[in-house]
Amino acid sequence: MKNISIIGIGLIGSSIARSIKSIFPELNIEIIDHSKNHLEKSKELNLGNEYKLSIDNNISKSDVVFVCAPLSSYEEIFDNIQKHLANDKTIITDVGSSKLQIIELAQKKLKNKKFVPGHPIAGTEHSGPQSGFKDLFLNKWFISTPCDLCSEKELNVINDLWKNMGAKIEIMDAKNHDSIMAITSHIPHLIAYNIVGTANDLGESIKSEVIKFSASGFRDFTRIASSDPTMWRDIMLSNKDEILSLLNKFNDDLKGLIEAIKSGDGDYLFERFKKTKNIRQKILEEDKNKS
Repeated sequence: MKNISIIGIGLIGSSIARSIKSIFPELNIEIIDHSKNHLEKSKELNLGNEYKLSIDNNISKSDVVFVCAPLSSYEEIFDNIQKHLANDKTIITDVGSSKLQIIELAQKKLKNKKFVPGHPIAGTEHSGPQSGFKDLFLNKWFISTPCDLCSEKELNVINDLWKNMGAKIEIMDAKNHDSIMAITSHIPHLIAYNIVGTANDLGESIKSEVIKFSASGFRDFTRIASSDPTMWRDIMLSNKDEILSLLNKFNDDLKGLIEAIKSGDGDYLFERFKKTKNIRQKILEEDKNKS
């Protein structure tokens, strides 16, 4: 491998650039982003070797193309890749947080191209090329969701790249991926955005007190809700079937809690809270096993 292209140089794209530069210092990195500010910042940080505002025929030199842009831009990106990519050996991959819709779009747009869908389970609430760091993916999961556009050979190339960046690999059906991400990531972000929005809609006097006396729980919500709004808007819309299905279940469970509070049913509340405490313990045990 001699050349790669990174389309979108935000948190994930810039972390990929940093990580790959540290592993393969001789590799040529082309950075493509429609933001002049992002490109200028990337140059200052020496994240790549070539910097472009748009995809052109130069992309045919790349062995691997990483798509790290908002999901709403994928259709235009895939169209431009299809138009300019002449090398049939180039592997296209992505980092999107939902997979079914992306795969459907890729199979429609990327005629006779190689595409390996993927998703690194890593990130922070910060965005932009200045926010990335080379160890972002260390001991984090990278989920591959194979589709008709990739063979085992291409899948292994991409998975090996992520292994080199320190990630653990899981191969998963795209629908299972989207269901799991809906409950573990997408809906928690939706709830965080909503509860912080509710606090923001309170009267000015009480809102200032909420900010002043915020406990750790609310602070965690504000951290999650400070993530890139474009990215999360796109995720909610691209994985809407799984999100809406689980939100209906969540609403039913919430109604049960409301009725228990209304009727003073402490036993119901206690048992519900006890179950969630047990789940928390299992998550902590899983974290210990990782380290």
